[in-house]
Amino acid sequence: MTTAPSTTADEATRPPTPARRRSGWSTLRPLILRLHFYAGVVVAPFLLVAALTGLLYAASFQAEKIVYGHELTVPVGDRELPLSEQVAAARKAHPEGAVSAIRPSPEAGATTRVMLSGVPDVDPNHTLAVFVDPYTGEVRGALEQYGSSGALPLRTWIDEFHRDLHLGETGRLYSEFAASWLWVIAAGGLVLWFSRRRALRKIRGTSGRRRTLGLHGGIGAWAAVGFLFLSATGLTWSTYTGATIADLRASLGQETPAVSAAAGGEHAEHDTAGGTGGDAAHGVGLDRVLAAARAERLDNPVEIVPPADAASSYVVKQIQRSWPEKQDAVAVDPATGQVTDVVRWADYPVLAKLSRWGIDLHTGSLFGLPNQIALMLLAASLILLILWGYRMWWQRGRGSSFGRPIPRGAWQQVPPYLLVPLLAGIAVLGYFVPLLGIPLAAFLAVDIVLGEIAHRRGRKKGEGGEADAAGGAGTAGGAGTAGEAEGGEPVGAARTP
Repeated sequence: MTTAPSTTADEATRPPTPARRRSGWSTLRPLILRLHFYAGVVVAPFLLVAALTGLLYAASFQAEKIVYGHELTVPVGDRELPLSEQVAAARKAHPEGAVSAIRPSPEAGATTRVMLSGVPDVDPNHTLAVFVDPYTGEVRGALEQYGSSGALPLRTWIDEFHRDLHLGETGRLYSEFAASWLWVIAAGGLVLWFSRRRALRKIRGTSGRRRTLGLHGGIGAWAAVGFLFLSATGLTWSTYTGATIADLRASLGQETPAVSAAAGGEHAEHDTAGGTGGDAAHGVGLDRVLAAARAERLDNPVEIVPPADAASSYVVKQIQRSWPEKQDAVAVDPATGQVTDVVRWADYPVLAKLSRWGIDLHTGSLFGLPNQIALMLLAASLILLILWGYRMWWQRGRGSSFGRPIPRGAWQQVPPYLLVPLLAGIAVLGYFVPLLGIPLAAFLAVDIVLGEIAHRRGRKKGEGGEADAAGGAGTAGGAGTAGEAEGGEPVGAARTP
């Protein structure tokens, strides 16, 4: 039994305090909390896969050097053979396919790569990289290679698992879905964390759900900026949002420039060198082409793409993705050995540079090992945050089951002057980021339907309760004198208006 608190005479005569008007933030916070909770529950499995595979990918750069050490490195010799002789050695060992590109040894003790396309049993989107000792011409081996970063089988497998779960274009939707929602979850969690009173953010001396919340929020606050970056850069080469970003850059004249492989030069927006030049011995040959590129200050590492046909030029481009970036490129006429077109990294548009830096930082290339360690820490923190998030949900159910979800209806408390622009902004954002907009619209539709079903069930239950109460008054008296004993009235009186 409880006792109501006593009321003094002053309190009894004091006029009632008017209800305090809720601030805009106090109405928005429950909405952000609900979005953060549901997005975390639904998207977390996709983010968990992305984090695990991303951690493996960041580690694969160093693992690749160990696993393929025999192909990548050789004892340093006294003098390198001419590049044409190295390519000839590769073609003697592997006459199949056609030479699509050559990467001369970038440093002392590194092998030269001769890439072959159209090789049987090699993925059409990949090349066969033949590794040649630049000092002796010995072929050290051949491995399937993918992408401009020259990923070998181990890193390629992990990269494709991270990107599309080895399911092709359909599988890419998973990674775009995860990237589309990562920034929403991270930003929402950051806002919720800093909106809590400082005393509630403490971890030391706490236990149970509050300690888990402290760990989840504290680590999340430190890692949030990294998550926002990974989400933004991941979307730049996604299927749908990436295409929108590419269209936007094109409309602003911010595309990545490339030299024209057509004889005579003139800058082109896309590199047209196809690189299907058989044994790559066209016109003046590889040695003079490389010398012409060196004269234009294209130092290592570089890649030489042979002419696609008789009307095309050689393209020599720098391929250093670590800081500082080296992305200069030249076109060389195979008939004369003269440079016909030049594109400098310094002349790239701002958005083209930012895109290049962002992608290289996202993949762990820009700052080498420190970059890769930072990515692994971010991936590990995301894994922990997801596990802590599910643990909090479990602890909310008193540790025996998952707790109830955050109540619906929070948006109804948001004043129109905030709700209308908020909905307009979400609609615009959803249009440009479809794998954010479509799931969000679906979630709202399901939530509204479930809310309406619950409302109707509650109304029917209420109506049924009233009927039961009315009927119960009649039947209760049917037991004879029981009705009189309880109410002091005859049974018929219960039915009398």
